[in-house]
Amino acid sequence: MTAKINEALESCDMVITSAGVSRGDFDVVKEVLAREGAIDFWTVKMKPGKPLAFGEFDAHEGRRVPHIGLPGNPVSSLLAFELFGRLAIYQMMGRQPQPRPIVRAIADEDIVNTDWRRVYARATLSQNEDGRWHARLTGPQGSGVLTSMALANGYAVCPEDRERVHAGEECDVIMVDWDHPLD
Repeated sequence: MTAKINEALESCDMVITSAGVSRGDFDVVKEVLAREGAIDFWTVKMKPGKPLAFGEFDAHEGRRVPHIGLPGNPVSSLLAFELFGRLAIYQMMGRQPQPRPIVRAIADEDIVNTDWRRVYARATLSQNEDGRWHARLTGPQGSGVLTSMALANGYAVCPEDRERVHAGEECDVIMVDWDHPLD
């Protein structure tokens, strides 16, 4: 792992890894980062996507190369990249980060928060005949359920200080367009 990262450091502006940043026996990326650079922070208070490493590797000639260690579960990895990686790349390019549009929508079903972290539930966003936005969950919300992400065009948000957003209540929904991921 260290050799591959050092090889990448010779020619890249940022290292992005997927998996290896949690607490399991095979989660070694953050150990390499701690040894070969510095960890700025390791976890975030969101679901899915809690294990997320940010730091810098010491590269050649005193250069410091930023690192984003994405979670290993596919949905967690996609969401973490969308919320953190995409914006970091914009900034590194010298461009103004372009956050996704956020709309207020009526939750068509409960969005449950059992861990007191900000929940990003994969949802289908649509406008009703009266012009109001509605968010319907795309199915099971496990971090390994990739179909929930493939069917989604938004993330319905349940704040970390709420146990749930009840069906019929309004919530923020981050709109995503998978056809144009880096507008």
